[in-house]
Amino acid sequence: MKRQITVEELLREREDSLGLENLTPEAGLQRPIGHPNPTSPGLALAGFMERVRDGRAQVFGETEMAYLEHLEPQVAVERLREFFHHEIPVVFVTKGIQVPEYFLSTAAEYEIPVFRTTLGTGVFFHRLNPYLEAGLAPTVSLHGSLADVYGVGLLFVGESGIGKSECVLDLVERGHRLVADDLVFATKRGHDIIIGHGHEFQRHHMEIRGIGIIDVRALFGIRAIRQQKRIEVVVQLEAWDDGRDYSRTGLEREETEILGVTLPKVTVPLNPGKNITVISEVVAMSHLLKYAGIDPALEFDQRLREAMRPVRQYLEEDYE
Repeated sequence: MKRQITVEELLREREDSLGLENLTPEAGLQRPIGHPNPTSPGLALAGFMERVRDGRAQVFGETEMAYLEHLEPQVAVERLREFFHHEIPVVFVTKGIQVPEYFLSTAAEYEIPVFRTTLGTGVFFHRLNPYLEAGLAPTVSLHGSLADVYGVGLLFVGESGIGKSECVLDLVERGHRLVADDLVFATKRGHDIIIGHGHEFQRHHMEIRGIGIIDVRALFGIRAIRQQKRIEVVVQLEAWDDGRDYSRTGLEREETEILGVTLPKVTVPLNPGKNITVISEVVAMSHLLKYAGIDPALEFDQRLREAMRPVRQYLEEDYE
């Protein structure tokens, strides 16, 4: 799901922290920002427009404004018109620099809002980047339940009624934490991080069949919930199938993808009497061990192969 942030939203949510002053109050604020990384015009002001990308917020610092001042006013206006001809949602001028009237009037021709901030260019980027990255990150909704188990984000998926919510509720009772139940929003951060969270109206509530909606925070306390968690392992719950050959050694690794990020997957078949809660804790602890470079299945396999080496050599040398 591709997201956008309008200039009006940015102004409403970050006006104070960014110290913004609107220099073009007549310009509309509904222009969408479609790229999470703001940029500076750089060589575009010298006429090299091939690298200008639409949808990016543009930041004019001391260098850009000094370069425009160095040009003849007519030339500066021509360069700005070429630059503003692209789909630029908003322009920021840093360090409280005085903005020439020709700059504002040219921006007004293209209905581009111009804001000034007293922040230095580096500090401004540092404050604006995280907001845009979080607001414009790719997001998908998933049917499942997300829990923090020993610091590992386990996403439980499976058919409706398989017992995902009941499993997470049991984990909460054992001291682990609920992140989201039934509907999980997964957001991609950076190249390989998936953050899961619940809907703002749904947070810390669960639906337990036969009981109804429960408030986990009210029942178990504030430590039983968290607002978001990185999804690290997907746990597939499914009914036991006698015709399927399930992994017994752990050497066969399953994987799945969320928003293009590959995550480890564990399939847990359910049958009467199976303690899925303890199994979930073991899944989390096994993930922590692998993260620390310890893989019990591989180590056992290597020891077994070493123990069998003399037998293999004997059989290979037996020519009778």
